[in-house]
Amino acid sequence: MAARAIWKGTLEVGRSPIPVKLYSAVEDRSVHFHLLEKRAHVRVKQHMVNPDSGKEVRNDEIQKGYEIEPGTFVIVGDEDLGKIEPAASTGIEVEHFVPEGQIAHQFYDRPYYLGPDGDTKGYFAFAEAMSRSGREGLARWVMRKKEYVGALRSRDGYLLLITLRHAEEVLSARELPAPAGKAPDAREIKMAEQLVATLQDEFRAEDYTDDYRERVLNYIEAKAKGRKPKLQAIPKRSEPASLADVLAASLKATKRSGAKEQAVA
Repeated sequence: MAARAIWKGTLEVGRSPIPVKLYSAVEDRSVHFHLLEKRAHVRVKQHMVNPDSGKEVRNDEIQKGYEIEPGTFVIVGDEDLGKIEPAASTGIEVEHFVPEGQIAHQFYDRPYYLGPDGDTKGYFAFAEAMSRSGREGLARWVMRKKEYVGALRSRDGYLLLITLRHAEEVLSARELPAPAGKAPDAREIKMAEQLVATLQDEFRAEDYTDDYRERVLNYIEAKAKGRKPKLQAIPKRSEPASLADVLAASLKATKRSGAKEQAVA
């Protein structure tokens, strides 16, 4: 099935606008269940209920409120929010180009493809220039009444636009609890380095599928055919007590596996 554009705009790089279409680069494949009434097997509906009286609250009786302190709310209406929402725009303005790898991974949110919308020559020329530059762009745009900031990259000959989280949403590692206990000694660090070197490989996307989703779908399919499948719990892995033991066991198992592969070859 061909990808469907979800938005159209113009990529603005200096004075060289490029018409583009926005496509989602990821797809939710999670297993979603409906909530059913136990006996009749019909979908149940959710309603807004006053927790004190237990009575249902109609939509026209509901307001938005921001809690500034326990039990105290500032009431905000849709008309109020409409006055301060960003102005509608179809421009994706590229402000800067920064070296690849400079943006911390915590900032990346959701990826989209930017495809050409007519001017294919200008589009692919820019995508190639981006690929050769070793840089990624920082862009701003408004889509569906919301302001976005994103990272613009070149990927497989096309442009990839990844929405970024805002600075106030990203936590620093310095906010984590300070390490407790003894620091790893030189022997443990050396073994960890050996483990990293032993496990070096290439990334293969097909190795990282959702096994749980497959088990759930296989179970549902079997039940739909009238079978009574048995579910087997996945045994928990027991972990050695110390870091040194963990590394030693991992290195031993990895080397053993490598020796078997060489013997077979």
